[in-house]
Amino acid sequence: VSDSEEVQKSRYWMNKEFLVKGSGKNKQEIACFIKAPASVLERLKCDILNHTSSLVVDDSEELVSNVISIECYDYEKLLFPINIAIPFTSCFRGNYREIMVKVIDMNFQSNYLTPISLQGYQGNHKESFAEVKIYHLGVFSVLSCLKKETFTVPKVGLLQKLNVDSRISFCYHPEAFSSPAPIQLKIQPIEPSLVSALKARHDMYHSVISTSALVHVQHPSAQPFNSSVTITLPCPPNPDKKRHGDETEHARAISATVKRVAAPYYPRTVSTSARKSGDSLSDTLKLLGRGNKEEGWKVFDDVIIQNAQNGLVSFELNKHLESFVVIRLSFLLENTYLLLFAQALEEALHSTMANVILHQKRENPYKIVVLLSASKKLTNELQNLHEEGYFGPPEPTQQFPLRQGDQIHFRFRGNISASENGEDFRKVYRLIFHSQRLPRLELQIKEVDEFGNYSSPHYKGTALFYKITREMIPKKWEQTLPYDEYQHQSPLCKLALTLPKHEKLIHRPQSTKRVFSDSSEALWDNLLFWLAEELAEDNTSLFALSLPVRRSVLQLVRLKCPDNLTHQIYELLCCWKKTLPKLADKQQLLSRYLRKSGRSDLSEELRFKWQNKVFT
Repeated sequence: VSDSEEVQKSRYWMNKEFLVKGSGKNKQEIACFIKAPASVLERLKCDILNHTSSLVVDDSEELVSNVISIECYDYEKLLFPINIAIPFTSCFRGNYREIMVKVIDMNFQSNYLTPISLQGYQGNHKESFAEVKIYHLGVFSVLSCLKKETFTVPKVGLLQKLNVDSRISFCYHPEAFSSPAPIQLKIQPIEPSLVSALKARHDMYHSVISTSALVHVQHPSAQPFNSSVTITLPCPPNPDKKRHGDETEHARAISATVKRVAAPYYPRTVSTSARKSGDSLSDTLKLLGRGNKEEGWKVFDDVIIQNAQNGLVSFELNKHLESFVVIRLSFLLENTYLLLFAQALEEALHSTMANVILHQKRENPYKIVVLLSASKKLTNELQNLHEEGYFGPPEPTQQFPLRQGDQIHFRFRGNISASENGEDFRKVYRLIFHSQRLPRLELQIKEVDEFGNYSSPHYKGTALFYKITREMIPKKWEQTLPYDEYQHQSPLCKLALTLPKHEKLIHRPQSTKRVFSDSSEALWDNLLFWLAEELAEDNTSLFALSLPVRRSVLQLVRLKCPDNLTHQIYELLCCWKKTLPKLADKQQLLSRYLRKSGRSDLSEELRFKWQNKVFT
């Protein structure tokens, strides 16, 4: 390429679609769109690295896109900035979360980029795209993060109401800091159902009524507080007491006069003496917090928390806390239990209950799908699998907690093995949990030993599932799947699966073909199959035949021939015949059962065929 052509390409900007090999049914999928000079686009390479997704998320981050890497063949001729747009799918959760693009370099140094656009079109494609301007290459992912609020506290003080929730405010008094101080806040809401689940699991938390949101704060570490900061935030009152105190509260709101002191800086509060019989009469409020993650949670008994109006509480803080939460109690709880509750609450906030589903294709039991589903989405996922033709058994596993980026490794044991491509029957497979994505693998299974499980009509195997936490995953871009590391680890759960056995056709020379020693046996085999066909035409159920066989025989017949009623009835008739004494009058007995089930016509026809030795 001549210098003039190179200059022209560097001036001409294009929007290029980068396609990569897809997973599952998609042969190709869009990795991203890149807008850059033509000369730059020629030198870029894009790939999907979803197997490394555990390395790109933290506790409060939810992955909502593929993990993509962008590399350059000739870095010296790369011109910045360039624009990339990454497709994503997200369920937005109110005001508390926002979409960000995280970029990580090869040394795992990360940076967050605010999208310049979340538009729904790129070229001819309509979906959500997070578009960012970048100045260096690396590994990119779109995340749903807790929204960060940033503001600066001047020397004259500040009353800051948060955008994510205007009920939450921070009141910094004049001279709170010696110089203007930047503050960063994140609010993590706590659902009442989460608190209820913890109380149901542990009786010792019974006195917990409600909690405020979990607040994360970053103050300048070099600047101590010169004066306390007043914090106001919602902490829902006891609903039982609220109903009782509605009338009292209404009267108090009309008649009470509360003197305001330093109005710009103090929220309106209701003193303890002003409360008589209404809201939260005997409730106790406790502040729990920590200076940093290494310190652990502490109970601040010396902090006085006041009930403000409409379920708000306020308190003054004179030291920096990285995280804090207010807990409302119906009666006093020992600090030891409060600390345990804070730890359990934080763990539950970062965890999601999940299930493993393993289903087989009804039309082809050699095809299976294994997926990891959030428990609250389980019913919908099962319905979607049924529409695709996948059914159990086995049933989904019991639910268990997983954090974002935790992995489930699984392997097969027994007489069944699995493969992704039908050729390479690997030993270990991996599913990585992300609550807003659906980890899924479609596999082919086969028996290991065709002569195994000889006493059963099925080949049998077990899928063993192991939990690998994010901390156990090595921080390197090449993520291999070990096999021997699970020897001393107990499985998280197990699922049993089976494959039907098929009778093999053995081609023998004419001279060695089997003949029945008794011609009546050949006739009976012929008559029973004819009878099965006749009964199947009328959809006769196995129970309607009234044959004296065990229920386990009926279940075995259904398992052996799940989709063929003729074969089910034939197998049932054969099983019944085998239970009879050698000299029993089979025709007379079977005719009686047919008459009893309302098929006198078949009873007469069977008698005629037997007496006249008619082969059908």
